[in-house]
Amino acid sequence: MMRRRGLFWSGGVALALLFLTLGLVAHARAAEPIRITDDRGRAQSFAVSPRRIVSLLPPLTEFVCVLDACGRLVGADRYSNWPAAVTSLPKLGGLDDVAFEAIVALHPDVVLAGTSSRVIDRLEELGIPVVALEAKTFADAHRMLTLLGVLLGTPNSGERVWQSIDSQIKVAAGRLPSRYRGARVYFEISEAPYAASASSFIGELLTRMGLANAVPAELGPFPHLNPEYVLRAQPDIVMTSARELTGMAGRPGWAALTALRTGQTCGFSETETDTLMRSGPRLGEAANAIIACLQSLPLVGQGAPR
Repeated sequence: MMRRRGLFWSGGVALALLFLTLGLVAHARAAEPIRITDDRGRAQSFAVSPRRIVSLLPPLTEFVCVLDACGRLVGADRYSNWPAAVTSLPKLGGLDDVAFEAIVALHPDVVLAGTSSRVIDRLEELGIPVVALEAKTFADAHRMLTLLGVLLGTPNSGERVWQSIDSQIKVAAGRLPSRYRGARVYFEISEAPYAASASSFIGELLTRMGLANAVPAELGPFPHLNPEYVLRAQPDIVMTSARELTGMAGRPGWAALTALRTGQTCGFSETETDTLMRSGPRLGEAANAIIACLQSLPLVGQGAPR
């Protein structure tokens, strides 16, 4: 009997030591600092996941929220308007007029900003960490989401969200009207005109929809074009915001664009334009907006557009 008790005691001690060891290992892992490298190539280290976050770019704001960390945001730029919860946050200006003092007063653990933000150096001089991220392509957006997942202490969440976005785009692409497969799209992002080329995330989205781009990748993601270039290109479909589309035919010479004359145009609402022009988590919604527009366009001739 004594021997059995001894064996029981020895086994209990061994089991207790095992649980203690596992607990210490888990604690050590939890205590490991969070390390990421932002789009400036700047290595960052955080002892714990930031709890007070300022976001100065709408896609970053949206990604933080879909990663279930909206409650950590204490301020955002004026253009961050989705989801609804962020509209009540203190607004801290835009790209050219960031409210520096207001950011400092919020005592953020980290500021998320675009790589071209003008306040990065000033904030870092005060010891406020800045993670600079910006996405011009799908790969950039995927990396941005992954890094934010790591920063927020949920390293696997970014990939899960990205797979969901990818799935939404695939489903939308399957609904493309066959007459538009391979149609050449001119997608204007502002009147100058600036356009989304084949190498931009918008261009990549169009490609995944089964469409082509009237602006080649070699011009850069968002090139400033000579209007004559667009007229010579004669795209099959013109896409832009509803506001820009309204005055497009009135530009010198632009009435010659067949797409404008035949109604092969997509003028997106303000909300749709936000989803299309932000490299954020609503790219699946952007894909659906493109498909919905194409499905509603009038038929031209007997088949596909020229």
